[in-house]
Amino acid sequence: MTTLNFWAADVKAARNWYSDFFGIEAYFQRPDAENPAYVEFRLGDYQHEFGIIDSRYAPNGGGSGTPGGAIINWHVDDISATFEKLLSAGATVYEPITERGPGFVTASVVDPFGNILGIMYNQHYLDILAGKKA
Repeated sequence: MTTLNFWAADVKAARNWYSDFFGIEAYFQRPDAENPAYVEFRLGDYQHEFGIIDSRYAPNGGGSGTPGGAIINWHVDDISATFEKLLSAGATVYEPITERGPGFVTASVVDPFGNILGIMYNQHYLDILAGKKA
């Protein structure tokens, strides 16, 4: 994965919501911070891009308020705490915490802007990451 883009009718509100969730500010905003049509964050071990685009630019009626899109799972160290943080911030359950196998647990929510956000704990991912740092 290089860039994940979500849609929002209110990019400023989505930026603020995700800034609170991620604990960082967007590093890129166009045309500006007061009137953003696109914002971007850098996240994770490889600084992947997470962008939020004004839903007016969504192709084929995308971003219409109904949950959709591919579910991309962000690895988290504590899936239960992260899931609760998302719910307390206004997200709703899309799929509850589900064990997929030993060391592989997923969950997903619908953010307040209609996007599905997946989270996971995956021991295999951690093992691969540790190998790259060795």
